Amino acid sequence: MARIIRSVMPEFGAVGDGYAILDPEVDAMSAAYAAPRNAYWVVCREGIVVGGGGYGPLAGGDANTAELRKMYFLREARGLGAGKALLTQCLQGAISDGFRRMYLETLQHMDAAQALYERFGFRRLSEARGCTGHFGCNAWYEKELT
Repeated sequence: MARIIRSVMPEFGAVGDGYAILDPEVDAMSAAYAAPRNAYWVVCREGIVVGGGGYGPLAGGDANTAELRKMYFLREARGLGAGKALLTQCLQGAISDGFRRMYLETLQHMDAAQALYERFGFRRLSEARGCTGHFGCNAWYEKELT
């Protein structure tokens, strides 16, 4: 996944300080998501990992808020329904882990991603939540989980 994250984020100008590409967990995804109330899934196509995404507690947030994390897909995996399936899995997992809300950060020019979040009932926020360190992001969303 580190290779995918480092390949996809520059496509959208998300490089340098303030972006998830520099998060220490990128090089240790298995360890980062092994903790309770964390989960991460990869998406494979013809036996090759083409994307992934997961969730965990929102850093600096309340105990009831999960953050959608590191959901990225290679270009050839986009538009095939993998994002919809993975987001469904993340939401169901967060509910099972007792979260009441899911939060996410993205970029305003990631139109397809924002359209997906909005179709799933995420509402746009006016400012960031928690303390993720992703100050380069300029679009924030939250969804109540039921």
